[in-house]
Amino acid sequence: MDHAPQLIQERSAPPATLVIFGASGDLTRRKLLPAVESLARHERLPDQFALVGVARTPMTDEQFAESALGAHTLASKRQLRGGVRYVAGGYDDPETYKRLVETLDELDAQRGTSGNRLFYLSTPAGAFEPVINQLAGVGLTRAREGSFSRLVIEKPYGRDLATARELDGVVHDAFDESQVFRIDHYLGKDTVQNVLALRFANSIFQPIWDRSWVDHVQITVAETLGVGTRGGFYEDAGAMRDIVQNHVLQVLALALMEPPASFEAEGLRNEKVKLLQAIRLPTDRDIAEAAVRGQYTRGGTRKELMAGYREEPGVDPLSRTETYAAMRLNVDNWRWAGVPFYVRTGKRLPARLTEVALQFQRPPHLPIPTDQLTGLEADALILRIQPNEGISLRFGAKVPGHSFRVRTATMEFSYDQTFVEESPEAYERLLLDALIGDASLFIRSDEVQQCWRIVDPIIENWAKDNSPIPTYEAASWGPTDADRLIGRHGRTWRNSA
Repeated sequence: MDHAPQLIQERSAPPATLVIFGASGDLTRRKLLPAVESLARHERLPDQFALVGVARTPMTDEQFAESALGAHTLASKRQLRGGVRYVAGGYDDPETYKRLVETLDELDAQRGTSGNRLFYLSTPAGAFEPVINQLAGVGLTRAREGSFSRLVIEKPYGRDLATARELDGVVHDAFDESQVFRIDHYLGKDTVQNVLALRFANSIFQPIWDRSWVDHVQITVAETLGVGTRGGFYEDAGAMRDIVQNHVLQVLALALMEPPASFEAEGLRNEKVKLLQAIRLPTDRDIAEAAVRGQYTRGGTRKELMAGYREEPGVDPLSRTETYAAMRLNVDNWRWAGVPFYVRTGKRLPARLTEVALQFQRPPHLPIPTDQLTGLEADALILRIQPNEGISLRFGAKVPGHSFRVRTATMEFSYDQTFVEESPEAYERLLLDALIGDASLFIRSDEVQQCWRIVDPIIENWAKDNSPIPTYEAASWGPTDADRLIGRHGRTWRNSA
């Protein structure tokens, strides 16, 4: 019998109210409101959906609705209009939350949002504790039977292991862990999720995804921009806290973890935690050889001279904050024992690039004479997360002609050229997941703590080190110490302009 193919059911949100704290801020304007609009435009939100903004900035419902919907499509305007509210007030003022309760009850009655609430903390980290405590104080952290109350919380989740645990104590006094969705927008990118597809939907890669075949792995998160107007924030964060502790280690965990028993949220997150637990911590004596920092100075060209970090607005002229960080990590488990993992991130580098590169062992014996090898590089599999999203496989191939010459060639997979489907923005995907209750792409409490466990010793060591911070010119690939870090064992960074 000929069966018609079964269509994959499109995911859509249940009736709910999304409450955004920090509704007048930059993240809300640039990412969250466009994500809500896109979900509405693609019919992922029901008619029984409402949006509530909470912030200190005085604003009426109509003004917030205009800022939320002003430039958006007629379809999304029709769906969301009438369901947008704004509550002005301080995050530590009980009156703010009394008005919020009244607004939510009104929306339940008018819009049919069924008592389902998703609270999104898009505020500075200092506001997390008062918001959570005030929500608990008015009973909004415990949902009625048959409804849900969930918390989405942005990074930074603490600034070290101790403060992350303190924040966990505040969060867990008000919410169960199952209600908490710690967001890292990197995990919402299709190309990050494609790491899972590549590894676990293809049997051909499984036999070579281990220490027997892989020589080393490089993970790079490079940015061409400087800190811009975020100098004040960056002074308190630095590259290690801002990028390595979350984005880099999350990508590393997905690339190296063991296959989960299922793609259920807990199965995925259990394996990520096991991988992070297996990362060997460097001792103080090892840190000088295993970790490198740097800070960009003035550089570029005569036509485009870029300011140094210490010249940026809000930055201490004597700042010792790192804008570049590189580490060599070792994973003490059966699959990866002995394989070094080199990770790096930096601002004001020559290219905007996020990639995972697995470089494979060279053949144990090459019967081809050296003079017939034209710059033959080691085989490599490169997962490009951004930009030019896709996968490259590098291998040796014969050059056409009468003589037998071999040089490096590549096979390319490009997302843009292969798929016609539109890729949702990361925040759009993650907002929908949180509304549905799918925690697969969110970070569990023990994951956060394991990530801090890895970077804390290095941050503490750098804080005690009074020697001059290494520097690198803007638009270069980082300090020379980073080249020495990877070059000690005859390896080099994958640099491309």
